[in-house]
Parts: sequence; structure tokens; C-alpha cells
Amino acid sequence: MSSTTPGKKPFESGRDVQILLAVVLVVTALYFARNLFEPIAFALFGIALVWPIQKALEARLPKAVALSLTIFLTLFVMFVLTMAVVWSINDVVRWAIINAASFQALYERWTSWLAEHGIHFTEGFGQYNARAFVGVLRAIAAGANTFTGFSIGVFLLLTFSLTELDAFRSRLNALTPRIGQDVARTAASIAGKIRKYMLIRTAASLATGVAVFAFTLSMGLDLAIAWGVISFVLNYIPYVGPLIAVILPVAFASVQFESWQTVIFIFGGLYLIQFLIGNYLEPVIAGRSLSISPLVMLVAFFFWAFLWGMPGAFIGIPVTIALLTICEQSPSLNWLAKLCSAR
Repeated sequence: MSSTTPGKKPFESGRDVQILLAVVLVVTALYFARNLFEPIAFALFGIALVWPIQKALEARLPKAVALSLTIFLTLFVMFVLTMAVVWSINDVVRWAIINAASFQALYERWTSWLAEHGIHFTEGFGQYNARAFVGVLRAIAAGANTFTGFSIGVFLLLTFSLTELDAFRSRLNALTPRIGQDVARTAASIAGKIRKYMLIRTAASLATGVAVFAFTLSMGLDLAIAWGVISFVLNYIPYVGPLIAVILPVAFASVQFESWQTVIFIFGGLYLIQFLIGNYLEPVIAGRSLSISPLVMLVAFFFWAFLWGMPGAFIGIPVTIALLTICEQSPSLNWLAKLCSAR
């Protein structure tokens, strides 16, 4: 007598187990080999963004010239963004180190106030140590410099990929024309959606950065340019980025200004900017434009952040867009794309 579940064929149960094991193995590989897969993912992400530029240039210029101009433009944009991030973080770290004594005084005022109300902060988190605080800041600065090395690696992968892309497509079409056409169609659809997502996110990030710069400058808060750049960059990291972009300037405002009313006003202004642009308008517009459920975007963010940390938080939603687009093109997985759709 068979113990197979009624209505379920035996080979189907076995296939389900195989699929589950395959997913577990892929996720495990992505986690433990993230130093390999992260730059590859970012390079593919870059190709999706710059490929139309290269094709547009090839329509007017020789192929070699178009490729060279595309690579140069990519290098210039990456250099400007990387240097802006590194400069801003280093500027913030230098300011914090110079004012380490003020942070110590702020810490002591808050712990004393909490102790008066029966909350003993140091019992759970330990005593503040200025040397450890400076060490953390220097580690952050070192992380910013590491980001420069990561960007160089991504750029090299992107450059070699662009030079080989046409040849790879030709070889794929020569081997299996039908598969080559399907891959090209799916890749074009993925690239189009990623470009739309990045256009929306870049517009929202730029608006956020300009608004934060103008607001902090009008309030007289030091490092207004750095706060604008940091807000611009952090807005590319959904949910957590805008929160950090509010907490950091407010913490520094607490040291710079003696008036707690000013600090609260700065907090309210920054929170309002981030809420209207980063936490409301941009996710809603992106979700509707890409037909992805906001809940799916949130789950994707936490999943990829768990796998790859901060790089995963940045690129998690584009990777999810790519995976769902592949599901749309596959008859057997089309139901998953519909399930994750916002429509």
C-alpha cells in the first residue's frame, strides 16, 4: 500500500525536495562566497544602466570609440560618486574626533538625566569610552576607503564585460538561436525595469540630498554639504538609509547646539523630508511603476541585507526585479511573478 499523499504523484514530491535543496544551496553559496558574487552583481547592474548609452553612441560613432566613451563616462560617474562619499564620511569623522569631548559631555548629561528617572543606561550598554568612540569613527573612515577598492573592482569587471558582451551574444546565438533570443529578450526587459527603478530612486535621492543640504544650511548646522551628500547616498538604501540620514545629523546637532528646541526642530525637519520623499513618495511610485508589491520590496531588502550586508541592502531590490522578470518569462514560474505583483 502506497504512503504517497492522495492527489500528489511521487516524482512531484521528489522534485519539490530537489527544488528546496537547490534553493538552500544557492542561498548558502551566495552568503559564503559574497566577496565573489557582490562585485559581479554590481557589474551586471552597471551593464544594465550603461548599455543603452553605448548603443546610442554606436549609432553615431565607430564601435571602438563608442565603447571607449561609455567606459570613460562610467569611470567619471563612479569616481565622482565614490570621492563624494569618501570625502563626506571623512569630513564627518574628523568633526566628530575634534569634538569628542563634547560627545562625552552629552553622554554624561543624558545618562545623568536617565538615572534621575530610574533608568540606568550604563548597566545595559557599558560605560562610554572616548577612545573606543574614536576607534569606531576611524573604522568607519577605513570602511569608506575600502569602498573605493570595491568600486575599482566593479569598474574592472564592468569594463571587461562591456568589451565581451557582443561577442558573447554572437556565440550564444550561434550555438542555440532560440535560447539566445529568449535570453536577449529577458535581459532587455530586466535592464529596462532596472533603469526605470534607478531613475525614480535617483530623482528621489537628489531631491532628498538638496532638501537636506538647504535645511541644515539654513539651520546653521555644520557639515551641511556632507549631510546632503550622505542623505543622497543613503536614500539608495531603502528603509534603513533614510533613518540613518536623520539620526546622524541630529546626533551632531545635539553636540553643536545647546538649545534642545533647536535639536528637536532639526529632527522634525529632517524626518519630514525623509518621510515625504524617501519613505512615502518614492517607494509608492517605484512599486506602482514596476508592478512590485511594497511588501515584496521590504522582504527583498531584509533578505539581501542579511546575505550581503550594506551592499545587499543597496542592490537587493534590483536583483529581485531581475529574478521576478525571469519568472515572468517562464511559464512554470509566471504565477510567482503575479503573486508578487502590486496589481
